[in-house]
Order: sequence, then C-alpha cells, then structure tokens
Amino acid sequence: MKNVLEKLAENSRRAIDEEVYNIEYRLEKSDKNIINEIKKNPHASLITEVKFSSPSLGDIRQVSNPSTIAKTMIEGGAIGLSILTQPYLFNGSPKYFAEIRKQIKAPLLMKDIVVDKVQIEAAEKLGADVVLLIQSIFDKKYAKEIDEFIEYAHKKNLLVLIESHTKKEFLDSAKTQADILGINNRNLDTLEIDLKTTETILKDQKKDGRIVISESGIETPQDIIFLRQYGADAFLVGSSIMKSKDIKGLVSSLVSAI
Repeated sequence: MKNVLEKLAENSRRAIDEEVYNIEYRLEKSDKNIINEIKKNPHASLITEVKFSSPSLGDIRQVSNPSTIAKTMIEGGAIGLSILTQPYLFNGSPKYFAEIRKQIKAPLLMKDIVVDKVQIEAAEKLGADVVLLIQSIFDKKYAKEIDEFIEYAHKKNLLVLIESHTKKEFLDSAKTQADILGINNRNLDTLEIDLKTTETILKDQKKDGRIVISESGIETPQDIIFLRQYGADAFLVGSSIMKSKDIKGLVSSLVSAI
C-alpha cells in the first residue's frame, strides 16, 4: 500500500465532511494525569489500544463491546487507553470512545489522524485527556501549522502527544510545546515496522524531561526491555493485544517486564 499517509489524511477529511466528529454532548475527562501516572509507575507503563482494524493488518478483531475490552486491559495493568475514533481503515468511532469514557476512569488518548481543529473539539467533548498529532501530517502539509494545533488543544485542556518516525521529525517535535513525545516504530508511508526506530532516534539523544512513548510493533516482554534500555518511558501497544485470546494476561505480562 503506497501513499498511506495521504490516504489517512483523506479519510479524516471524509469523516469530517460526514460529520463524524460532530459531538452534541460533553463527557468528563479523567482526574488522573497520564504523565504523572507514568512517572510514578514502578513497572512498564502501558497505554493499550482499542482498535478493530488497521491499514496494515485489515480486520484485527471482530467488533464487540469496546468497554468490556477496555476494562480487561485496565485489569491487566494498563495505565491508560488509546481509542481509535477514525472510522475508515481503523473501524473506530467516537461512539466507542464515549462508551469507554463512561466506564473507565483511567486517562484516555483519542487516536486519530488529526487534520482539523474540529477533531480536537471532539476530543474535548468526548472527555479525552490526550490528543495525538502526527508530525509528518504537518510536515507534508496535510494540515496547518502544528504549533497552532498544540495551542488550540491546550486551550481545550488537552495534553498533546506528538508522534514522529524519523530523527528529524523527533527533533522538530521536541521544539514544540507538546506535552509528550512519541516514536512510531511503524513507517506510515510504507507500514513497515522496525523496533530499532526507537533505538536510532533515542540513542545518544539527551532527553529534555518529557515523557517519551514508543509505539507499534511491541509484542513481548523482551520488546519492552529492549525499548526501555534506549530511553522509552512508556509503551503504546495495540495490535498484538487486540489479536490476543487472553488480553488481560498479555497486558499483565508486558507490564511485568519491568
């Protein structure tokens, strides 16, 4: 699949045009700060992801009760959840996010391909604690200036996670006022995964005190240990957990890696 990033951006604009993000209610966010939760956690800090499909794998899990899955992840030791709200290719929905928000008090990340402020407004109304921005989306001008989006999210009382895939993207994201820095081990243009992406970016990199999250391709406790040694503070894990027949057990084994 080529030009994946462009397709993802197009899908977001399509969802916006179809008023997917027009939320007419307001839910309360968590009273926990994800950054503080990560800093005080003696074990591996997992943010587990509720998603039923992906561009790389297609259907991952039959769509079922999202809140039941979310509760099982929290029972396994996840300190926060990432919930897909993008309907195309990810089979996500703001409705799923709302269902989980009503049942789960842990911090929640609204995971989407943000190209417009209406999605940030939706995150606020859904009770999200964190919103994701992808550095390459802004670098390739699928959206406006990233600093403007960060400022807008902060005005909405949302923390911002900026995701990068290359050293340059990471350094650029570190120049912003983002609250959390993410490294996606998956190349969104090709969908290829390499855990060494985190190593390459963080090796010999002086951290500035912000939390760094390693994302994608994490399947085993050994993966957690590998990523932690290069400076990852937390780990976003999606597909391997959603594919598992024992979600709670797998989450627990990953959390116990540290």
